[in-house]
Amino acid sequence: MTVISPRKILQRRLWALFMFFFIPGLLMASWATRTPAIRDILSVSTAEMGIVLFGLSIGSMSGILCSAWLVKRFGTRTVIRTTMCCAIVGMMLLSVALWFASPLAFALGLTVFGGSFGAAEVAINVEGAAIEQEMNKTVLPMMHGFYSLGTLAGAGIGMALTATGLAATTHILLAALVCIAPVLLGITAIPDGNGRNVAGETKTGEKGLPFYRDMQLMLIGVVVLAMAFAEGSANDWLPLLMVDGHGFSPTSGSLIYAGFTLGMTVGRFTGGWFIDRYSRVTVVRASALLGGLGIALIIFVDVDWVAGVSVVLWGLGASLGFPLTISAASDTGPDAPTRVSVVATTGYLAFLVGPPLLGFLGEHYGLRSAMLVVLGLVMIAALVARAVAKPDSQAKSAMENGYER
Repeated sequence: MTVISPRKILQRRLWALFMFFFIPGLLMASWATRTPAIRDILSVSTAEMGIVLFGLSIGSMSGILCSAWLVKRFGTRTVIRTTMCCAIVGMMLLSVALWFASPLAFALGLTVFGGSFGAAEVAINVEGAAIEQEMNKTVLPMMHGFYSLGTLAGAGIGMALTATGLAATTHILLAALVCIAPVLLGITAIPDGNGRNVAGETKTGEKGLPFYRDMQLMLIGVVVLAMAFAEGSANDWLPLLMVDGHGFSPTSGSLIYAGFTLGMTVGRFTGGWFIDRYSRVTVVRASALLGGLGIALIIFVDVDWVAGVSVVLWGLGASLGFPLTISAASDTGPDAPTRVSVVATTGYLAFLVGPPLLGFLGEHYGLRSAMLVVLGLVMIAALVARAVAKPDSQAKSAMENGYER
C-alpha cells in the first residue's frame, strides 16, 4: 500500500482548487466571447440582451445568498462537487437555448449557470483560506488568478473558433463537455467536513461586531462593489463595446477581450508579491486608479491601439479587487464564512445591477458613455481603500495618530 505524504496531499488539494477556479473562468469566457453572435441568434436588441443577462445576475445572487448556509450545513467538498456539476448542466442549457433561438431559455440557462457558481463562491474561498493557513503562505490571489487564466484560455479559444466560423451553439456545448472529467477528478482531492464546524466554533470563540454593524466590513463592501462592477462590466459588455462602440469586427472584439483577461491574469499572479511588499491599502488604491485610467481612455479616446492598451490597464486594475476584499473580510471578525458571504454578495450585486443598467444606458447613450458609471464607482473605491487594511496595520496607524483603536 502506497502512503502519500501530507505535503503531497496538500499539493493535490491546492491544484484541485486551482482547477476549480480555472473552470468557471473558462466557461464564463466561452459564452461571453460569443455575445455578438448570441445576440444575433436570439434576435434581440442591446437593451433586450441586458434583460437576458439579468438571468445570470438572478442566479448569481440566489446562489451567493445561500452559499454560507450551504457550507455550514454540508461542508465545502459537497458544495463544490454539486455546484460544479450544476454549472456544466447550465452550459448545456445555453447550447440548447441557442439551438431553439429562445431568449427565455437562454436566460434560464444563465440562471442555472450563475446560481451554481454563486453557491460555489464561498466554498472555494473558505477552502482556499484553510490551505493558506496550513501552508502559511498567501495563495488566494493566485487561486483567483487561475480564474483569470481560465477566462484568458476561454477568450483565446473563443477568438479562434469565431474566426473559423464554428457555431456558438457547438462551441458552448463542447466547453461544457470538456469540464466533466476534471471536476470528477479534482473533487477527490478535497477533504470532507471543512466548513461544517465553523458555526459551533464561532459560538465558543471570539465575539466580534455583528457584520451588519461593522463599518469596516461595510466599506470593504463598497470596494468590492466597485471593483466587481468593473470586472463584471467587461465580462458582459466588452466584446460588444469594442464592436458597437469602437467599430471592431467580432473577431477583433474577442481579441480585445483577451487583452482584458490577460491583464486580469497578470495582476492576480503577481499581486501576492506586491501585497507582501507594500500593503493591501496601497495595492487596492493603485489598482483602482490604474483601472480608472484604462476605462477613461476607452470612453474618451477613439484610437484603435489605445483601446487595446486600455483594456489591459482595465484588467490589471480590476484584478485584485475581489481576492483582496475576500481576505480583508475574513479578518474583520469571527465566522469567516458569513463575512465572506456578505462581501461576495455585495460583489455579486454588481453583476445584478450592472448588465441591465449598462444595457439600458447603452441603448440610449451608447455603451462608451454608459461606462462612465463604472469609472465613477472605481474612483470611489480608491477613496475608501483604507478599509481593507489588516488589523495589525490599522492598530499601528491608530497609535501613530495618537489614539487607540
